[in-house]
Amino acid sequence: MTEQYEKEAPKMDEELLMNALKNEQLDEFRKEFMELHPYDQATFFEKLDEEYRSVIYRYLSPEEMAELFENLEVEDDEYQDILAKMAPSYVADMLSQMYADDAVDVLNELDKEQVASYLTIMESDAAKEIKELLHYEEYTAGSIMTTEFISLSANQTVRSAMYILKKEAPQAETIYYVYVVDEEKKLAGVISLRDLIISDDDMMIAEIMSDRVVHVSVSDDQEDVARTMKDYNFLAVPVVDFQNHLLGIITVDDIIDVMDEEASDDYSKLAGLSDVDSVDRHPFSAAKKRLPWLIILLFLGMMTASLIGRFENALSQKAILAVFIPLIGGMAGNSGTQALAVAVRGIATGDLEQESKWKLVLREAGTGIITGATSGLLVTGVVFLWHGDFFLGLLVGASIFATIIVATMAGSLVPLLMHKMKIDPAVASGPFITTISDIISVLIYFGMATIFMSYLI
Repeated sequence: MTEQYEKEAPKMDEELLMNALKNEQLDEFRKEFMELHPYDQATFFEKLDEEYRSVIYRYLSPEEMAELFENLEVEDDEYQDILAKMAPSYVADMLSQMYADDAVDVLNELDKEQVASYLTIMESDAAKEIKELLHYEEYTAGSIMTTEFISLSANQTVRSAMYILKKEAPQAETIYYVYVVDEEKKLAGVISLRDLIISDDDMMIAEIMSDRVVHVSVSDDQEDVARTMKDYNFLAVPVVDFQNHLLGIITVDDIIDVMDEEASDDYSKLAGLSDVDSVDRHPFSAAKKRLPWLIILLFLGMMTASLIGRFENALSQKAILAVFIPLIGGMAGNSGTQALAVAVRGIATGDLEQESKWKLVLREAGTGIITGATSGLLVTGVVFLWHGDFFLGLLVGASIFATIIVATMAGSLVPLLMHKMKIDPAVASGPFITTISDIISVLIYFGMATIFMSYLI
């Protein structure tokens, strides 16, 4: 083990850093702050108020601030406020020092006028590179790729390739994979850093490269890219256009961000929210995000209440029927949500692309029959022992049996239909399926109650 790994990672002394900021002790602050990992620097920065952040801007160069900014974890709408407190020239220099894909992520959260202003005063080469990435549609491979990569020619030696690698490595986002292009800049092969190191200096790149390169298209959805990198355990994947020209690469750190973003987005929709990723500090802001779904579900719930009202006569004759409405509705909602989770996960991971969707529906139907029959028989016995009325137990048990089957089928079919219509299946949220299941369960329960009415004690 090298000395680097034997040493304990420097721990952040927040008290020392704050005292240095308050007393404007530049040397003391930089000595402590610059020893920290950029993630720890960003964590400290996030805790500061505007007064002390402005001191940080004076103490750090744009290049140093760029590394901190790449590790910053703030809400998207906060970038605009943070950058507004910096001098425009400082922001432009900082963005030009960041990896292009990270700079684009920040600029995508700003107004078009601000973006144009920063690009105008930015160094021309960096501005040109960022402009190219800004043109790609959001949530595609093009929007998350970086153009800081190293490419080689097949007709050069390993010795010359290593020279290029050493020269360009400081500007590249990763060097673990080196891609080979032909005269037309089309992707021709890939070489790992390991292969370059162990190969003879006089060997040709064409002899050691692999020409079977897994790549993604610039227009591919970022979820598909994440799935490809997960399946192949890649640290990076090349991005090409429709003519196979190498445009950029996507690295694993960007894919981790994508997976976190997509998981948060799906969880939000499953919870019936527009965005659960942020913790709103103002009740009005939180309510604004939650109200749309709640209002939709309110009207669906009123349909359930209206249906129950239509069976008022049955309830007046046998008031005991009302006791089991929550039980039957709850069982339907739970089974529907379980089936929904299986279907949405299968669509999200791509597992359903490898098997027939009807297999999933049939499997869930079988699961619904087994779980419904078991639950129905159990409830029939419990209600009979509780109330001494066999037909009441049979009514509740049969209702649970039927509602679980129907709710399970609905939970699997609804997301599949939405996926077929090119709608995100996660919007078939838990609350939505639960409300639909309530309507189904009321219809089944009271429909059966009218049949059993003459047999009830």
